Amino acid sequence: MQTIINEDKINKFLAKAKKISRRKINQVIQKALKLKGLSLSETAALLNCADPKLLQKIFSAARQIKEKIYGRRLVIFAPLYVSNYCINDCCYCGFRRSNRHALRKALSQAEIRREVLSLENEGHKRILLVAGEDPKTSGIDYLKKTIATIYATRAPGPADAACGEIRRLNVNAAPMTLDEFKRLKKTGIGTYQLFQETYHRQTYAAMHPSGPKKYYDRRLGAINLAMQAGIDDVGIGALFGLYDYKFEVLALLMHAQYLEKKFGVGPHTISVPRLEPAEGAPLASSPPHAVSDKDFMKIIAVLRLAVPYTGLILSTRETAKLRDQLLGLGISQISAGSRTNPGGYATAKKDRASSQSAGAQFTLGDTRNLAQVIRDIAKMGYVPSFCTACYRRGRTGKDFMDLAKPGLIQKYCLPNALLTYKEYLTDFGDKKTRAPGDQLIQKQLSAIKDHAIARITKEKIKQIEAGKRDLYF
Repeated sequence: MQTIINEDKINKFLAKAKKISRRKINQVIQKALKLKGLSLSETAALLNCADPKLLQKIFSAARQIKEKIYGRRLVIFAPLYVSNYCINDCCYCGFRRSNRHALRKALSQAEIRREVLSLENEGHKRILLVAGEDPKTSGIDYLKKTIATIYATRAPGPADAACGEIRRLNVNAAPMTLDEFKRLKKTGIGTYQLFQETYHRQTYAAMHPSGPKKYYDRRLGAINLAMQAGIDDVGIGALFGLYDYKFEVLALLMHAQYLEKKFGVGPHTISVPRLEPAEGAPLASSPPHAVSDKDFMKIIAVLRLAVPYTGLILSTRETAKLRDQLLGLGISQISAGSRTNPGGYATAKKDRASSQSAGAQFTLGDTRNLAQVIRDIAKMGYVPSFCTACYRRGRTGKDFMDLAKPGLIQKYCLPNALLTYKEYLTDFGDKKTRAPGDQLIQKQLSAIKDHAIARITKEKIKQIEAGKRDLYF
């Protein structure tokens, strides 16, 4: 896998970036505003920038690009942890095999159904399935049963018998064989996620001392196998704090460029988790390369400039206050109301206020429930979206990017976001949520430039008010 990540090349780019002039950085920012993306050397220049005025220009450009491509919509999902058994011993993870404090749990199909019902009763429509790497709970047979259970589970909901359902499920699971990935594809998943954690080989070896995850090339090559198996929506990511963040960002882009060259399409999403404390994993409380809030903001803004059409995902590792700040810098998807311990949603009423539960993968920074997140982001003018239309219309992989790059995907994104938001308000909203939510919908309807689509969207909203569900373009 040396051809995917070239460490010497990355280090040369970073060394040269130290000598880049202010004039050059301004030129790079102006190029980024044309929505054509950036080269590795240009990205390195922005990452090396520490000038407060230039940083504000980078942040401003990120906001403009986010608005041009994604508008005011913000996709919302919840992670569903089904097992914290793991045969790996990752130094930073609460699931690590040697963690004697972990309360181990693998959910039965009945328990998974209870978790899904809890999520549906809050209003969730999108789930990210997560499991530790263990033969019993990360194998394809268990995953197939679990996915079938999730899709088959329906909650009556407060207003309509069909309003409680999971419409799209993404999967974050250990590497598989080509045949296993083909079987996974047939289950009807959306995106397959797999994070390299750190792209720096020496650091990777130190962080993963035992278990199958210790093999760097096996993990790096898994995305290739998934795409060969026909899964054309994939997500990559790095765990910031394990190694120099500048190196990791360039490696992420190098990986993305490799995938686009080999398969004709790069990753659908890039995730930016930052190392947070985890019970039983002391290293997580003292990151080897801690990333400050300011640098974290720069990471997200620079990624938005470098890969303008790739979704950027922010987890609940970060505090509510910081998450709200980061939304305008390029984030397009967020988790909400998360629990990172298996069975955590069914018991959420008892310990929702706690940022950490026994058996959790890491400490939560944002402990707001879904309703609170919806209210807060709506106050900021963002449209909460539970849209799954592209997956079900077949607008995935290269087909999605062919629409996204010329800006045509906006034709569908905002209307579908408004329809799913209206569903949420009708079925799960309270007085504090519905009135401002409906006002936001009316305001955003005027932002739909295609008059025909605007008219149809208004008609569909009326149909939702009359009891119909799951309407989309």
